[in-house]
Amino acid sequence: MRRVLVINGPNLGRLGSREPDIYGTATHADLAEICRRAGQALGLAVEVRQTDDEGELIGWVHEAADARVPLVLNPAAFTHYSYALRDALAMRTAPLVEVHMSNPAARESFRHLSVVSGVADGTIAGFGVDSYRLALRAVATMTEGAPA
Repeated sequence: MRRVLVINGPNLGRLGSREPDIYGTATHADLAEICRRAGQALGLAVEVRQTDDEGELIGWVHEAADARVPLVLNPAAFTHYSYALRDALAMRTAPLVEVHMSNPAARESFRHLSVVSGVADGTIAGFGVDSYRLALRAVATMTEGAPA
């Protein structure tokens, strides 16, 4: 099975209690299980991580680049201003799909800019937890036939 790393940024560990009208009622543990099951159905071994720490997230991106592991990344608030994250992602060696549960373009104006999108293969946003399923399907398609 092809390994895929799903990384979630700040405050996503609070899913289920954080603004359920925007993010739904699924917890981060629920989301991780949904990702693992969706990945398994696609022939992907999915590992899900979450951090509120920018340095830790960048370390995980470096780890993925060194191992040529595809990423599904919800950078959360780092989406809009973390040039350090953007620079780390520019060193990627495997597919990268940026994902958001809500649609940032339909929210506050400060959320409209993504410094990550320019280095990602694509962005999927606005479909709640299904955004992750769609992102994993995209990774499976992009890595089809690639060595695991």
